[in-house]
Amino acid sequence: MTLNLEKIRQEFPVTRELTFFDHARVAPLPERVRKVVTGFVDEATRFGTAHYETWMAGIERSRKSFARLINAGTDEVAFVKNTSEGLSIVANGLDWKSGDNVVIPDIEFPANVYPWWNLKRLGVETRMVHAIEGRVLFDDLVKQVDARTRLISVSSVECNSGFRFDLNRIGTFCKEKGILFCVDAIQSLGLLPMDVKRDHIDFLSADGHKWMLSVEGLGGFYISKDVLEKVYPVTVGWGNMVNAENFMDYEFAFRPGARRFEEGSPNTMSIHAFGSALDLLMETGIENIERRVMTLGDTILEQLNRRGLKVYSSTREGERSGNIAFIMNQDISRLDKWMLENKVKLTVRDGLVRLSPHFYNSEDEILKFFDLLDGYSKK
Repeated sequence: MTLNLEKIRQEFPVTRELTFFDHARVAPLPERVRKVVTGFVDEATRFGTAHYETWMAGIERSRKSFARLINAGTDEVAFVKNTSEGLSIVANGLDWKSGDNVVIPDIEFPANVYPWWNLKRLGVETRMVHAIEGRVLFDDLVKQVDARTRLISVSSVECNSGFRFDLNRIGTFCKEKGILFCVDAIQSLGLLPMDVKRDHIDFLSADGHKWMLSVEGLGGFYISKDVLEKVYPVTVGWGNMVNAENFMDYEFAFRPGARRFEEGSPNTMSIHAFGSALDLLMETGIENIERRVMTLGDTILEQLNRRGLKVYSSTREGERSGNIAFIMNQDISRLDKWMLENKVKLTVRDGLVRLSPHFYNSEDEILKFFDLLDGYSKK
């Protein structure tokens, strides 16, 4: 399928203001998401909760869309306020024993570090796998595993380096060893295909504000029905319960599926926004989006190589993602501000320059960026 770039760019008003290469941080909203949010506010302002049943139906449509995105059952997904909440549901809900251990890479975003470190008080060890130039080797990962390893947790794509894990290989290993497999998927959902069943993933969490093009503070959480009963809902309210709508008929019995982790009133407006963003991604096709972003990445890599700039991100087959980080041999402390003054948005962090274009970006925008980069290098 050939994407109609002109039509797609109409969904992204940001293109009239900025060249936006920062989707690995916080993405701009598509026009349809803006319409959903403003429409919800208008309706709630005019009618209050008169259309509450319609709102709830919209929530369930969004739930089905997220489940379809990752190839999960609808009863295996819940809404969370961010990636950290989903990972904390797992970390705080499992029945740990002193001497257990968790294995994670040492280049994770903190969302996939602190929930596990917090288990030290229970005698649980977090083993950090050393990355080599932004890559986490499978052999190094499994070397940390022993008979007391309960769980391995990785990001599908590492935030700084853009390194893309072979989730199927890790998931297959975990299944064979009886180890739980947890994935922070915020840097890949909306860009790279995800199949939790194929890759033997037990838990997955991702906020919607990056590649999924939704608002901050609302994301999706997956828990396989095969391990549902292993995780106790630590945060408890009326929403967890099987008879949640029968408010005064107290019955302490959790819902049978993943909704047992939704303890109270839903963030309805944000869930509707999330569903609208997922609709756009599904209509475009995740495979088409991946192909387009990889093509844009080829152009970026070509321009970096022409200038002799060191590419930090892996360019090996199967390890590339939408994040491309590189190193400049000069002071880059003002590069992000200077670029923003010239209407280009990117991230400069930890000594790296990171570009993360999405499917609506153009080759002309990439060339514009490199013209500006040449100008900065001459300063």
